This record gives sequence, C-alpha cells and structure tokens, in this order.
Amino acid sequence: MLDFFRSLTRRLTTAPRVWVGLFVVQAALLCAPITASAQAQVLPGGNPIPAEQGAALYLHNRLIVTFHAELVGDKPAERARMASLALQTALANGGRHELKRVPLGDSVRFDIDDQVIFYLVKDDVGGSQSAGLFELASQKVDQRLALAIQEYHEAKDPKQLAFATVYVIAASLVGWLLLHLLFIGRRRLTLHAHAALSRTPNTGPSGSVLAAYADGIKTASRWVVNALAWAAALVVIDLWATFSLRQFAFTRPWGERATEWLLEVIQQFSLGILQAIPGLLTAVLIFALARMVSKAGALLLDKVEKGEFQLNWLDRDTAEPTRRLGALVIWLFALAIAYPYLPGSNSESFKGVTVLAGLMLSLGASNVVGQALAGLSLMYSRALRVGEYVKVGETEGTVVGLGMFTTRVHTGMGEEINLPNTVVFSQPIRNFSRLVQDGNFMLHTGVTIGYATPWRQVHAMLMEAATRTPGVATDPKPYVVQTALSDFYVEYRLCAQSNKNAPSRRVEAMNQLHANVLDVFNEQGVQIMSPHYMADPPQPQIVPPGAWSSQAQEKGDSRPPT
Repeated sequence: MLDFFRSLTRRLTTAPRVWVGLFVVQAALLCAPITASAQAQVLPGGNPIPAEQGAALYLHNRLIVTFHAELVGDKPAERARMASLALQTALANGGRHELKRVPLGDSVRFDIDDQVIFYLVKDDVGGSQSAGLFELASQKVDQRLALAIQEYHEAKDPKQLAFATVYVIAASLVGWLLLHLLFIGRRRLTLHAHAALSRTPNTGPSGSVLAAYADGIKTASRWVVNALAWAAALVVIDLWATFSLRQFAFTRPWGERATEWLLEVIQQFSLGILQAIPGLLTAVLIFALARMVSKAGALLLDKVEKGEFQLNWLDRDTAEPTRRLGALVIWLFALAIAYPYLPGSNSESFKGVTVLAGLMLSLGASNVVGQALAGLSLMYSRALRVGEYVKVGETEGTVVGLGMFTTRVHTGMGEEINLPNTVVFSQPIRNFSRLVQDGNFMLHTGVTIGYATPWRQVHAMLMEAATRTPGVATDPKPYVVQTALSDFYVEYRLCAQSNKNAPSRRVEAMNQLHANVLDVFNEQGVQIMSPHYMADPPQPQIVPPGAWSSQAQEKGDSRPPT
C-alpha cells in the first residue's frame, strides 16, 4: 500500500497530459466565479438577444426570462436592457433581496425589495394562452429568478467558494486516477488479447483462418479496446466536468447543461451518420459501377496494346494513353454524379474547401497540365515509340519510357535522361528506327575528303567498311551519298541499316562502324582531314599497318588502338 501511494505521488508530481488538462479546466472554473462576483456589481444581466428572436435576461448565466412582446412602445431588446439595469440596481442596494410576484390581470410584475424589475405579459409566453397556463409560466419565471438571486449570494460567499474549490480538487484527483487506471487497463487488456490470439493452435479450419488473419485480428482487437477505453474516458470526463461546474454558482447552469449537451452532440452525430448512410450507399454504388466500367475498358485496351484484339479506330501505340484518358473521364464523371450524395456536400465549409482546391489547382498546376497535354500529343501523334532510337535536340538514345509528363531516354553512355514532354514536343525529333523493321535502326556516319581523292574510291572504301561491320545488314544494301561540295572538301555520308547481329545500343554499333572506316582509309592511304581540311600536309595523316595493335589483329578486331 505504501508503494502504491508513493507511485501515485510521483505520477501526480510529474503532471501527465491528462492531469495538466484537468488542472487547466479546474483553474478556469476557480477563476470564473471570482471574476463573476467582481463583475456582479457592475452588470448582473446578460446581453439581450436580437429583437426578431426575442431578448433574454440573464443573471450569472442563468436564464430568467425571454421577452418577445412590445410593452408601452418598448421593444423586447429595450425591455431586457431596462430589466437588467433594474436588477443590477436592486442587487447593488443590498437588503434582503425579497422577491415578489404581483399579478395584474394580463400581466405579472416582479419586484425585489419593492423595486420593480420587469413586467411579464401573455405575448411573452405564447400570447393566446389561458389564464392558468400564463400563471404557470409566470411561476416558472419566478422560480428561475429566485434561484438566480440565491446563486448571486452564493457566488459572493467565501465559505461556499472554499468548499466548492475543495470539492473540485478532490473530483479532479478522482477523475485523474480513474483515467489513469482506465488506460492502464486498456494496455493490459490489449496485451492479454494478443497473447490469447498467439496461443491459439494453428491446426484445424478455425486455426488456419486465425493464422491467416492474425495481424488483422490483432489490429481489430486493438481498435475495439481503444474505442471502448475512449468511450469510458469520455463518460468519466463528462461526469467530472458536470460535477465541477455545478459546484460554483456562476458555472452551475453550464453544469446542468453539460450532460444534456453531450447527449445532444452524440444524438446529432448518430442521426447525421444514419442520414448519411443512404447517400453513402448511393455514392459507393456509383463508384463501384465506375470501377467495373474502368476495368472492363482497361482489359479491352490491354488486349489491343498486346495485339490480341484489333480496332479500326485504335492501334497499339495509342491504346495506353486511351486507357488513361478513359479511366480519368470515367472517374471524373462518377465523382460529379456522386458529389451530391456525399455527406456535407451542401455545407458552406465543403463548398469553400472545393473552391479553394480548384483555385490552388488552377494556379499551381498549369505547368503540370501543359506537360500532360504535351505527353498526350506525343502519344497520339506517334512521334515516339518505346524502343525506337531517336535524337531530340542534343539528346540521342533509345526511348525506354513515354509517360504523361516525361520521356525517358537511354543514351548508351551509362546514363538515362528524363526529358519534359513540353521540351520534346517543341523540338525536332530525328527517328532512326521508324523506317526500319524488326526493331533495327539506321546507321549514319560522314567523312570529308579532299577533291584530289576520286569520289568512286571513297564510295568503295565506305562500302568496304560497312561490309566489315557485323552489325550492318546486307539487305537492304548500304549506300553512300555526297551531301555537300564544300570549298576545300567533299562531304560523304554512309547510310546503312542494322541487322540482328548489331548491338542493342546504337552507340556500340556506331563505334564498330567508325573503327572499320578508320581501318579502311588507313589501308588505302587516304587521309581524313575533317572538318577543317584546307590543303594536303607534307606527310599523309594516316596510321600505317605496322603501328596497329598486334593483339587486336590476332582477335580479328580491325579497330585502331585508342
């Protein structure tokens, strides 16, 4: 027992979060009656309600009466103001504060120490009520006013305040202890539940089911225990708050309404859930139909993309972007239809959030929308396809991914380049694979040779270099063209197509072709002076065969050393 009290004292002095919260609320409760007592001599009445809803008279948060009718030209708000001033004056004058209710036919006068406070007429309590009902209503007003006067005296009594403070402190200690024990029990109950699930045998149908869903069952049990613990904690907090608020005259009306308010909130919350269920079911049905249509369209377009099914208006290259656009349109259409059935869709806050989200998207997503439109344009224009070898601006390589926002290109130099689709769409695209079948590509290389060398010889040497390269196809046959007759040299370009023996990366095939071009030109003694050929040097700029790598010759590699 001594260890228990030591532990309790240590936990109290550490001020955990629950205790701090209770202490803050308790401090507010202690300060409220003192402040109210100081202000009671200044303004014992409350603020009147607008005239169209009636004007209320309060004393220390206690509703006395609500005026609805005009009396002698005074509107309800003016009547409430004058009654508040009269009540303030009567209470400030001291005395016994004796309350009197004086019937006057169709009205009732309320006095304190023979000082008129206010008049109550039939129109204030329903207008066409009978005399008995009006008498009953006036008696209720008299009871509320008497109770408010009693609480006014109580709020000024130091002895009552001291007792109330002690009661609140004791209730706070008991409330904290209950919450502490409650959450300790929650943790222990969760551990016992998990241990019981772990001890369950895995044999038999039920055991196999438990073993398969063990993690889900543990999570569900933890959620159930937490929900029960927080529900019990809410009850404890409600009881503590109700008891504490009722100890002080100023907050007693709040305490009387605390439990009722909590029940009203729970009732409204439950009714809101029940009222939202039909709309949620409708929205779920709409989204389920949208998912079915989207998956059916995706299956059809996947078959088109794989070549298993053909459509006259759609080919394999545009099947993927069509699937994405179709899914987007279907889900947007489903969201537009299901929107009125979503809970809170008609509330102003929900509308404000949607307007804010639309504004943020319109301001911040312009670049994203531009990238997406450029990507769709590339897909539907068929300018690029995955696996093709292209050159976009200064970037040359194999297309490995054509996305909605970027195009991924492998250059063959051990790097991958992501090009924004707007950049790709705005630049010329050179495609080396479009006119070639079976996934091959074109091989282009150029040299510039002086006018002293016969062009037929240059043609023959370039064709010989193409023949030596294993990755160059013989059908169709390579060819050479003179692309320009410049001031000091002729520009020649070899055009060839790769075959199945070519490396998968074009840069490697071009490396082999260039090596054979150098070998053939060195063998024939023809110098390549690209790109600034001006005149023949005294010694030909060639590499004699003796200087080639013997190891390379033994391996059959005709490339000169690097």
